[in-house]
Amino acid sequence: MKNKILRNCFIFMIVSFFFLQGTKAQKSQVTVYPAPHAEVLSTAYTVSVSGQTVPVYEAKVAPSDEQKRWKAMDDKKNSADYFDTGAFGYFDMQGSATIIVTVPAQIKKARILPSSYGIIPVIKGNTITFPLNAPKNLTVEINGEWIRSLHIFVNPLETDIPQSDDPDVIYFGPGVHEISNLVVGDHKTVYIAGGAIVRAIIKPEEKFSISGYSGLRTYGPSIDLSGKNITVRGRGILDASGCTTHSRNMISVSGSNVVIEGIILRDSPTWTIPIHESDSVTVRNVKLIGYRANSDGIDICNSRNVTIEGCFLRTLDDLIVVKTPKNGKGESKHIIAKDCVLWNQVAHALSIGAEITSDIDDVLFTNCDIIHDQGREWSLRVYHTDAAKVSNVRFENIRIEESIKCISLSIGKAVWSTDQQQGHIQDITFRNVQAVGEPLTVNLEGFDVDHDIRNVLFQNVVLNGKPLDEGMVRKNDFVKNVTIKP
Repeated sequence: MKNKILRNCFIFMIVSFFFLQGTKAQKSQVTVYPAPHAEVLSTAYTVSVSGQTVPVYEAKVAPSDEQKRWKAMDDKKNSADYFDTGAFGYFDMQGSATIIVTVPAQIKKARILPSSYGIIPVIKGNTITFPLNAPKNLTVEINGEWIRSLHIFVNPLETDIPQSDDPDVIYFGPGVHEISNLVVGDHKTVYIAGGAIVRAIIKPEEKFSISGYSGLRTYGPSIDLSGKNITVRGRGILDASGCTTHSRNMISVSGSNVVIEGIILRDSPTWTIPIHESDSVTVRNVKLIGYRANSDGIDICNSRNVTIEGCFLRTLDDLIVVKTPKNGKGESKHIIAKDCVLWNQVAHALSIGAEITSDIDDVLFTNCDIIHDQGREWSLRVYHTDAAKVSNVRFENIRIEESIKCISLSIGKAVWSTDQQQGHIQDITFRNVQAVGEPLTVNLEGFDVDHDIRNVLFQNVVLNGKPLDEGMVRKNDFVKNVTIKP
C-alpha cells in the first residue's frame, strides 16, 4: 500500500512538472519580426514584449483638425497633404505575455482600446505595462493623445508557412520589395513574411485612365486576385505610399474561394480592398491604416458569402461597406462582418450603400468595437440611393465608444444615384448596441409612400447610458412598423 502511494505521488509530481513546463513554454511563445534596415521607424514609442523589442512603424493618419479632415476627403488632388502621423507595431503570440510601452515624456494617464477588453495599464514614469492573454488588435492612447496613437497588432502564431520555392507561391521574404500590378491567378498563394515590406509603385510604362470622379490617373490594382482558390497571407506590410492619390486599389478581389489573412495594409491611395462580383471570400485578421481621399477599408460589391473577421480598420472613408454598384452584376447577400475593431475618421463605420442597384439581403454586423467616430456621416447606416431592395440587415452586439451621428436608415437621391426610381429598406435590426457621444442622433427617413422603410427593430439599444425610446428616434411619414424593446 505504501509503495502504491509513493508511486502515485511520483506520477503526480512528474505530471505536474510537465504541466508547469508546458504552461511556462506556452507563456513564452512570442515571435517578433525585425524591421527592414531601409525602413524609418517611429521615435514616439518604444515597445517590448517578453523582453523582446518590437519595431514601431510610422503611419500617416487623418489630422485631428476637423476642417483638415474634411479637406483630405474633398480636395482629392491634394488629399495627401492633410495628415498626422500615428504608429504601429506587430508580433505573434500564443499564451500570455507582458507588454511594455515607453514614451519620451512622463505619463499622467493612459488607456487601451477597445475598452471592452478590460485592459488596465500600470503607469510608472514614462512607461506603461500591461498583460495580454490572447492575440488582439489594440490601440494605446497616452496623455490624451488619440490621433497620434499607437496601434499594437498581436497575431496568433503562424502555422503552415509556405515554402519559398513552391511554384504555386509568390513569396516575399523579410526585406523590402516592389510591385506594380501583380495579377494572381487560380490556385496561387501570395505570402508576405513577417519583417517584409512590399512597396506598391507605379511604373513609367504602365497604362492609365483618367478618373471622372477626381480627374486623377488611375491604374490596375497593386495585387489583382482574379480567379479561384487564391490566398494572400503572412505577417508583413503592403505599403502604397509611393502611389499617387486615387491611382490604384491595394488588393482587388474578383473570384471565388479567396482568403486574405494576417497582413498589414498601409496608406491606400483609394479603396483598399474592393471585392467585386465574388463568391466565398474571407478577410481575416487584416489591419488597414489609410488617410487619403476615398481610402475605404473593405467594399463588398455585388458579392456573396463574404466573411470579414478579426480585422482592424482605421481609414478616412467608409470602413466596411456593402454595395451593389454595378447594375445586372448580381446581389450582395450572406455577408458577415464580426469581431472587428473600427476607427471611423470621416465617413461610415459599418454601412450598406449608397449605390444599391441590385438587392442586398442577409447582412450581419456583429461583435464589433468602434473605438472612435468623429466623422461627418454615420456610425451604423443603411444609405439607399437607387432602386433595389435592402432586407434582413442586423447590427448586433456593437460597442461604440465615441460617436456623433449614431444610426441612420435613409432612402433618397444622391450624387451616386444611377437608377431613376428609388428602392426599399425592410427588416432591419439593431440589437445590443451601446454608444457614447454627443448628440448621438438616430434618424429614419423614407423617400415617399411607395418607397418606404418598414419593420425596424431596436432591442436593447443604449445611448449614453439611457435605453432608447421613441422620443430619441427621428423619423418621417414614410417609415412603418418601428419596434423598440428593452
